[in-house]
Amino acid sequence: MWRGSGSACEGSCERASRRRWSRPERSSKRERGTMEHPQLVPPLRRIGLVGRDRTPGIADVLAELRRILDSWEVEVFAEAGLREGVFSHALPLDVAGDGGMDLLISLGGDGTLLRGASSVPLGTPILGVNMGHLGFLTSLPVTHLREGMEQIRRGEAWLDRRSTVEGDVVRNGGELESSVWALNDLVLHKGGVARVVRLRLSVAWGGREEEIAKFSGDGIIVATPTGSTAYSLSAGGPILVPDMASLVVTPISPHTLAMRPLVLPVRGRLTIEALDRVEELVLTADGRKGIPLGPGDRVVVRPGRDRVTLVRFPGQTFFDTLRRKLNWAI
Repeated sequence: MWRGSGSACEGSCERASRRRWSRPERSSKRERGTMEHPQLVPPLRRIGLVGRDRTPGIADVLAELRRILDSWEVEVFAEAGLREGVFSHALPLDVAGDGGMDLLISLGGDGTLLRGASSVPLGTPILGVNMGHLGFLTSLPVTHLREGMEQIRRGEAWLDRRSTVEGDVVRNGGELESSVWALNDLVLHKGGVARVVRLRLSVAWGGREEEIAKFSGDGIIVATPTGSTAYSLSAGGPILVPDMASLVVTPISPHTLAMRPLVLPVRGRLTIEALDRVEELVLTADGRKGIPLGPGDRVVVRPGRDRVTLVRFPGQTFFDTLRRKLNWAI
């Protein structure tokens, strides 16, 4: 079992994260092998940092992380707000460039992790250090920062590759305006207008396209299995196991009880069309990149071509996380 580090950041780190956490056992040969989960193989030479400089307690956490990384002899890249104080020597995160990055450390909650995932090349291993309230996607409590980093250094961490979702915005005239991707979800929702919107859903597979439904409501969520425990769950959607090859389509406050969430296989293509009453209708991807939509505009949704790679520790499972962080089935 991991033992407490007794580190200098212990007091402030404890205040930053008080959630119960099951400390994983050291890995078995199977967990370290290549059967189900590829291993995060040291040495790690290029490490990135993302986080908000105003997060309570982050100064102490950065100081502890600096002490850890100094002994690793690594090149550090960081967001602008973190390139002060103990990490003033760090290079800007966006200059990692073609050299890639061996590990991205996200200091915060799920929002910080999602932002970090969009800031580095897809496939970069991301370690979520939870300094937020829930941190469902994070795997390491800030109170166990040193222990977790030591496990990574020993090669006792594995990679969890999560599917993504992509969406093309096609304007009324047929021109493709932009494309977005998300780890959690694509959401079509109203801006600041209180009126409902009317949407049409259709799905294409097997060489033909079929209309699913037309409905009025506040919008719609298309979530990956990873995102099924986020906004979609709050809107009444089901929980999907992360490695399912599916997307969940969840209406937001539909004006009929018959319009329920729908799970679709990823082999098809989903089209969402804005019909009318779409003032301030916006498409967001993991809460970012708000793209306004008008009547006749479409969003063509498909499974993502790439995956986001999260760092996990032996003994951490999806259902254990559900029980601990969402009090599921308790």
